[in-house]
Amino acid sequence: MKVHEALKWASSFLEERNLEQPVAQILLKHHLQKDLTQLYMAMHDELSEEQHQHFIADIHSYADGTPVQHLTGVEQFYERTFIVNQDVLIPRPETEELVQGVLQRMAKKYSEQTTVKVVDVGTGSGAIAITLALESEKMQVTAVDISEAALTVAKENGTKLGADVTWIHGDLLQPLIRSNDKVDIVVSNPPYIPIGEQETLSPYVSEKEPASALYGGEDGLDFYRRLTDEIPFVTGDHAMVAFEIGAGQGEAVSQLLKDKFPKASVEVVFDINGKDRMVFAEW
Repeated sequence: MKVHEALKWASSFLEERNLEQPVAQILLKHHLQKDLTQLYMAMHDELSEEQHQHFIADIHSYADGTPVQHLTGVEQFYERTFIVNQDVLIPRPETEELVQGVLQRMAKKYSEQTTVKVVDVGTGSGAIAITLALESEKMQVTAVDISEAALTVAKENGTKLGADVTWIHGDLLQPLIRSNDKVDIVVSNPPYIPIGEQETLSPYVSEKEPASALYGGEDGLDFYRRLTDEIPFVTGDHAMVAFEIGAGQGEAVSQLLKDKFPKASVEVVFDINGKDRMVFAEW
């Protein structure tokens, strides 16, 4: 079978099932180890029997509910390639906006400092921590996760991408509290989906991504409550907090921060899709 024939078959197969047709192109690029331009140039090449069979198997796996990122083993974030698997949350484009927001505010707030200490809480694949470390030489980044399996993935990504990040196994900010470490910035994309919304999620999410990275209790706010209680123990007189949140949680999360830090300037920021997606607090 030629490349263009395989692509046509897969696109039709996915269209009939109301699934994302571009997945066919993503998987072909993966199996042929080609970028998009190279794929177009190879449209009349023959697939080997092994490539053909693996491609068909992956199309069926995707149709059965396996995220395409688990089939390719990677996802793009901030124009870098991150290793992902079933142990970590797949990085989302919205989280890139959180990173951008942190970098922009850091440049203004800490313009006089030569080093800015940052902790990424619940690092998962390490996407936030690694990106911050690579995008700013000023940032001294620590990343914490309660999942040892997730930290294994994060460390592998850090090594592959050449990021200088300190990786710590632990529960939220507890390791820093115990060691009496202080930071300038706390950033986190914690689990924030209310447990009752599990049935509304795509099976690609609810059945394939780690539950510990998805659900934040009855109202989705459990981890924000815990974090706002712990943050005073690791910050000083001048600090910044950056949270990613679920759509519709902006008011509740901003109120948690205002109650805990009455002198802080708190801002809810909407993402490119017009949904409240980030909350920043500065004092």
